[in-house]
Amino acid sequence: MAVSSLTLSFASTALTNRLYVRDSTYIALSSRHISACSSNTSSDEAEASLNVSGKFKRRTIAIGIGALSLNLFPACPLLAEGIPENYEAFIDKIDGYSYYYPSDWREFDFRGHDSAFKDRYLQLQNVRLSFIPTDKTDIHDLGPMEEVVLNLVRNVYSAPTQVEKIVDMQEKTIDGRTYCTFEYILTSPNFSRAAFATIAIGNGRYYTLIVGANERRWRRVRNKLKVVADSFKVLDI
Repeated sequence: MAVSSLTLSFASTALTNRLYVRDSTYIALSSRHISACSSNTSSDEAEASLNVSGKFKRRTIAIGIGALSLNLFPACPLLAEGIPENYEAFIDKIDGYSYYYPSDWREFDFRGHDSAFKDRYLQLQNVRLSFIPTDKTDIHDLGPMEEVVLNLVRNVYSAPTQVEKIVDMQEKTIDGRTYCTFEYILTSPNFSRAAFATIAIGNGRYYTLIVGANERRWRRVRNKLKVVADSFKVLDI
């Protein structure tokens, strides 16, 4: 889907301080949404093993629905679809991915992950993304999806004391690239967490996005977090 330009007007004399330029893409942003940061790959949770070793330095862009002046060449598919109300778009053109997150969440450092956002008050309600290099070109090259998902949930996402339950699994193809989104619950003796995970392969990388919350809140926030899981896209770099 292509959009040649998107324009919203606003008055500012410091536009050059809010301009990010890369690969002929010009995006005027509020300065609070442009940051350079790095991620260190070390284990914090089991799923951290899905990330690449070493450090990444990247320029991140968070685009909201507020007053922006925007000219996009070429267009990003995520923006062409239109950002849902009460969400913002995170676009990483360097590492080749994008997704939505709730507009009242804030960015934070999550060890072993390339990007992460969390609820301001409920820190266990968060989204994070990691990737590792791969010579595969499609997630089906990893094996049958039922086995791939079970292995991830049982051996990567869960701790030894947790019991896993896979609730649902869905596949979709966008621009010839296959995505698999699955819902799962991890139960500990004193705590349970529910989450969606979306996996995809592109740019020689195996991407994993996880968005979840305390299982007690899951019914209230499930649909909200499903938007995040479904919005994940791999961008060609």
